[in-house]
Amino acid sequence: MSAIRYELIKKDKKTGARLGRLHTPHGVIETPIFMPVGTQATVKAMSPEELKDMNAQIILSNTYHLFIRPGHDLVKEAGGLHKFMNWDRPILTDSGGFQVFSLSDLRKITEEGVHFRNHLSGEKLFISPEKSIEIQNALGADIIMAFDECPPYPAEREYVKNSLERTTRWAERSLNAHSRPNEQALFGIVQGGMYRDLREQSAKELTSLDFPGYAVGGLSVGEPKELMYEVLEYTTPLLPENKPRYLMGVGDPESLFEGVIRGIDMFDCVLPTRIARNGTTMTSEGRVVIKNAQYARDFTPLDPNCGCYTCQNYSRAYIRHLLKADEIFGLRLTSYHNLYFLLDLMKNIRQAILEDRLLEYKEEFFEQYGINKLRSF
Repeated sequence: MSAIRYELIKKDKKTGARLGRLHTPHGVIETPIFMPVGTQATVKAMSPEELKDMNAQIILSNTYHLFIRPGHDLVKEAGGLHKFMNWDRPILTDSGGFQVFSLSDLRKITEEGVHFRNHLSGEKLFISPEKSIEIQNALGADIIMAFDECPPYPAEREYVKNSLERTTRWAERSLNAHSRPNEQALFGIVQGGMYRDLREQSAKELTSLDFPGYAVGGLSVGEPKELMYEVLEYTTPLLPENKPRYLMGVGDPESLFEGVIRGIDMFDCVLPTRIARNGTTMTSEGRVVIKNAQYARDFTPLDPNCGCYTCQNYSRAYIRHLLKADEIFGLRLTSYHNLYFLLDLMKNIRQAILEDRLLEYKEEFFEQYGINKLRSF
């Protein structure tokens, strides 16, 4: 028995975009969905109650960072991640592979696993597929990820081929190490860089292992967006239709539309909260850098078309003042708005799929948001 079950409700007639439900031990997720990132067992500046208010259905936490501190044994002792952070809805944990990839100057990859230095203390550490699964089993998320290697962009074909073959071997070891398949669904991660035949090889090898869900990894690592869309176009159809498909590390509005159109069900990204802390907000009329001087006496809402707590209660002038004064409340208001904006966008995308008008909605949104280049289908 798998811990999760994917239910395909309908497909958009023009694009094949999927409307579905993902049944998990902590509730049902309506897909396609955006997952806010709670790296350290918290979505930055947000309380669990606020995330529920904006209808975040699932959040993501980070295996590497929770391994470093406070330690997975402590989280297990607290009753698991759900209890530790007071979140009773679904959680997904990544494998730690991407963080190790991003510590390129502090790590050494071997067949056994990855030797690296703690980015905080410099202490020598080691994560293998087995260790990653042990940590994730202790954390207790509903969906966990196989340990993989994420190759950089650009990368030589030979390097990417060796990397994906190691990722397949690590995926098999992750499956063998997973002790709670009835409580936690383990997803495989398709790699292969920007090489079509290698993506096909990776998808074929991983689907033969029969994971309950699949992620497309190794994208949004610096390649042009058009190349990412092209890779998705030929990779996603290789994944089983009766299982969820997750595009890792993607969360800007344009990429959410393009990913959904290519059959993706799940997305995550630190983008909304990261840019919010720098004073950049996503609105129905495009990005607004609220720190700019032009908003000093602007007493209108951040986004007049938005129903979130921030826009219903505070003006651009006030939010700008808070940010300029380094007041934490300013970061909370911009973070709340950006997360609400993306979650609301996904809700509208789901409705558009239901009504077979996803392309029309995309065109309307792109025009208003200021994304000029539209792809035709």
